[in-house]
Amino acid sequence: MSREVLFSLLGNRPVAHAENNRVIEKKVFKGMHVETLLLDLNGIEQVPAYFIKPIGAEGRLPAVLYNHSHGGNYEKGRNEVLQGNTYLQPVSFAKELTDLGYAVLAIDAWGFNERSGKKESELFKEMLITGKVMWGMMLYDSIHALDYLVTREDVDPERISTIGMSMGGFMSWWLGALDERVKVVIDISAQVDLETMIEKRLLDKHGFYSYVPNLLSSFTTSSIQSLIAPRHRLSLVGKDDSLCPISGVKKVSAHLEKTYRKMNKADHFKQVITSGGHQETAQMRLEWKTYIQKQL
Repeated sequence: MSREVLFSLLGNRPVAHAENNRVIEKKVFKGMHVETLLLDLNGIEQVPAYFIKPIGAEGRLPAVLYNHSHGGNYEKGRNEVLQGNTYLQPVSFAKELTDLGYAVLAIDAWGFNERSGKKESELFKEMLITGKVMWGMMLYDSIHALDYLVTREDVDPERISTIGMSMGGFMSWWLGALDERVKVVIDISAQVDLETMIEKRLLDKHGFYSYVPNLLSSFTTSSIQSLIAPRHRLSLVGKDDSLCPISGVKKVSAHLEKTYRKMNKADHFKQVITSGGHQETAQMRLEWKTYIQKQL
């Protein structure tokens, strides 16, 4: 199935209004230059965001769209990129990435942090009965965030990556599948095969936000992720992660390995299974830091 068909399942694409984007604050935070932004990504509500880069950086930088996790931490949102989280390694993603010379953009997803006036369940129901798909609306925000990112004079539009854990990792591989401007896709604790989740009766392990009506009538998890190929992809999963059953991880990985081999790009896909559960382990941190420096 094509990318166009996948888009058709996500509901109508809202209109962003770039002319309404504005900078709220500029400051130095723990050795990083941090801009607080309000971005008009959907024409419905403004989206709070951070743009972060190394102090003193010059020219166009490679950039990473950071997708925050869920974890029921609705108050955290984009602050995760600066503050970290209990299931992430101690040094924040912002600090790690800027120390490596990357710029970082992070937005609040629908229902999180400064967008948390309505609960996730209320948002899901409201969007459902008004003809919208919540996951589609979340993806469209991220796609429009990329639109903003590539217009910045301090960003190299040919060197864009996306990364995240759990919900953030789910966003990473979906975004990579839908938008070819993403050159490197890295997902942590997010290799979730829907058919395996149904088989093992684990669907309630994940929130309502990610369920797309009628998705499996046209796509499998593997066929969606195949749309990333032949671009670079690193997927990291703990062997005891109950939200990402290893049988499903291996099923999707086998399909993707075959897909990449057919394109003569076998080395562009890497699946790593580490110790641990639903968390970013020290090994995962080393893996993605090494991978992004090599591929971006």
